[in-house]
Amino acid sequence: MAPSVPRTRVAAALRMKKIALDNQSHMIRCLRAKLATERRESAAIKKEHESTQVALEASHTTIAGLTEIGLCMSKKIERMKAKKQQTRYSHHECHHKCQVRIQAAEDTIQEQHLIIEALVEEKASLLQTIQGLQEDNGAPAPFNDEWEEEPEEEGLEKIPIGEGEIIDE
Repeated sequence: MAPSVPRTRVAAALRMKKIALDNQSHMIRCLRAKLATERRESAAIKKEHESTQVALEASHTTIAGLTEIGLCMSKKIERMKAKKQQTRYSHHECHHKCQVRIQAAEDTIQEQHLIIEALVEEKASLLQTIQGLQEDNGAPAPFNDEWEEEPEEEGLEKIPIGEGEIIDE
């Protein structure tokens, strides 16, 4: 039996090595399958990361654009506020100038009214003086308070409104 024992041991050792190699092959196949799965997942994560990066860059661009629009709007609002303030100031000045003109016109009208009243009183005084002088002299009173209408000039005919034609010569 001696010669078969070492063969059995060698055969057993070879079987053990074959089993170990088979286990290692199985382990390598499992690790390769796991590596392939990890690579696919990594590729999917990389694609997702890239799309997220693109979306983030687009978002940053949009935010920058909106910020720029906001700044432009702020500038426009400030210009509109300044223009509104200028318009208010201009309106206030115009209103003040108009009030001054209206007051000056009212003062002028009041002065003219006083002058007219003084002239009417002076006329009445002059008429009384003239009547007194005429009575003292015994002459008839040529003046009275009624106005006489001027006689119409002869030769002028009245043309009804709307019946005359304008002729260009």
